[in-house]
Amino acid sequence: MALIAATLLVPLLGGLALPLFRFRSRRLRAWCVEAVTLATSVLAGLLCLRGQGSELPLFCLGEGLALSFRVDGLSLVFTGLIAFLWPLATLYAFEYMAHEEREKAFFTWYTLSYAVTLAVSMAANLLTLYVFYEFLTLVTLPLVTHKRNGASLRAGWKYVIYSLSGAALAFIGLAVLLHHGSGTEFVLGGSLAAEGGDTLLIVVFVLAFLGFSVKAAMFPLHAWLPAASVAPTPVTALLHAVAVVNAGAYACMRLIYYCYGTAFLSGTWGQTAVLALAAFTVVFGSAVAVREQHFKRRLVYSTVSNLSYILLGAALMTPAGMVGAMTHMVCHGLMKITLFYCAGAVLVKTGREYVQDLRGYGKKMPFTFAVYTLAAMALVGVPPLAGFLSKWNLLTAAAGSGLPVMGYVSVGALIVSAILTAIYLLSVAVTAYFMPLNTGETAETCDPSWRMKVPFAVLSCAIIAVGLLGAPLTDWLSRIAAGLI
Repeated sequence: MALIAATLLVPLLGGLALPLFRFRSRRLRAWCVEAVTLATSVLAGLLCLRGQGSELPLFCLGEGLALSFRVDGLSLVFTGLIAFLWPLATLYAFEYMAHEEREKAFFTWYTLSYAVTLAVSMAANLLTLYVFYEFLTLVTLPLVTHKRNGASLRAGWKYVIYSLSGAALAFIGLAVLLHHGSGTEFVLGGSLAAEGGDTLLIVVFVLAFLGFSVKAAMFPLHAWLPAASVAPTPVTALLHAVAVVNAGAYACMRLIYYCYGTAFLSGTWGQTAVLALAAFTVVFGSAVAVREQHFKRRLVYSTVSNLSYILLGAALMTPAGMVGAMTHMVCHGLMKITLFYCAGAVLVKTGREYVQDLRGYGKKMPFTFAVYTLAAMALVGVPPLAGFLSKWNLLTAAAGSGLPVMGYVSVGALIVSAILTAIYLLSVAVTAYFMPLNTGETAETCDPSWRMKVPFAVLSCAIIAVGLLGAPLTDWLSRIAAGLI
C-alpha cells in the first residue's frame, strides 16, 4: 500500500511543486526534474519486482464503486514500460526544450503526466481507470498546445473533442457493466463470462471499445493524432510511444480480458467488428505513412498502424493474442520512441522536416541515423531485434486463433503492413545514406549532445536485448495471460 502511494505521490507532488520554486539556473531545475523522475521510476521498479498483490484503496463512492489501485500481471507490463522510458524521455527533453519557451510549465505538466499515467496503469477497476484516463487528457492538453500558436491550439481542440467523445462511449460501457456484471473490479476472465451473447451487451462492448480506442488512434477516430504532431517532439514521443496511445490500448485490453471476458465475447459479431477495424487500421496507417513526406507525420501514421497491432492481438481473444498484444506494447514503445527522438534530433540540429531534405544526412549525423536505422529495422521485423519478436507472436496468434475468416484477414494485414513499413522507414535511411547532400551543404557532423545520445544508446541496447531475450519475455507474458502472475 505504502509503495503504491509513494509511486503516485512523488511525481504528483514534484510536478505541483515545480512552479513554486525559482531556480537559479536551468541546469538546477533540470537536475530536480530528473531526480523526481528517477525516484518515481525506482519506486515503480520496486513495485514491479514485488509483483502482484499490492493494493491501495482510496475511497468508496457506493456499492460496486470505489477508487483503488492494485498491481496485477497486466499492470506490471505497462508500469514497467513507463518506468523505463520516462527518465530517458525527460533527459532527452532537456536538450530539446532549450530551444523552446516556457520550459518550467512544460516540465510541470510533463511530470504530472507521469503520475496520471502510472495511476492508469495501476487502476484496480474500470471506474478508477476511467477517471484517470480522462485526467490524462487534461494533463497532456497543455503539452499539446505548448507552442500556443494557431496550429497547436487547433490540435488541442481536436484532441479534446475526440477524447471527450471517446469518454462518452466508454462511460456507457462502465455503466452497463456496473448494472449487468458483478462489479467493475478487474478479474481475468471478466464479470460477464456466464451471461451468454446478449445483443445489447455486445453493442455496448463495441461502443466502449471504440471509446477507449480513440486514444489508441484506431480508424476512424485517429485524426487527432496527426494533428497533435505539431507539439514539441518530447510531447509527440510521450503521446505516441509511452503514455496516451498505450493507455488506450491498455484500456481496450482491460475491457476485453478483465471486464467482459473472452468467454462472453469470442465468436460474436462484436469480436468480428473490432477485429476488422483493427486489421483495416493496421494497413491503412502503413499505407498513408508511405505517401506522407513529412518525417515526423510519417512516424505518426506508423503509430496509427502499430497501435492497432496491439488492438488486433487483443481482439483475437485468445491467450496467444493477449501475449502478442502485450509483447508489441513493450516493443513498439521502445522502437517508436527511438524513431521520434531521431526525428526530433534532426529537427533541433538542422531544422529539416521532410524526408527529401535528409539527403546525405547519414554523414552529417552518423550517430543519429545509425540509431534510426536500427530502430527502423526492428519495427520492420528484422530478426533478432525486438520488432521481430512481437510481430512473430502476433502472426502465430492470428494463424492459430481458429477464426475461419478473420484469422486469415489478420495474418494478411500484418504481412502487408510489414512490407509497407519497410518501404516508409527504410526509404528514409536510404535517402540519408545513399543520396548526395543537397547543393551547398557540407558534411560537418551535427549530432546532438550527450543528453540525447544517452537515451539513444540505452534504447538501442534495449531493442537488441528484448529481441535476444524473447523466449523468457514471452514465457513471462504467457504466465500473465494464464493468470499465473
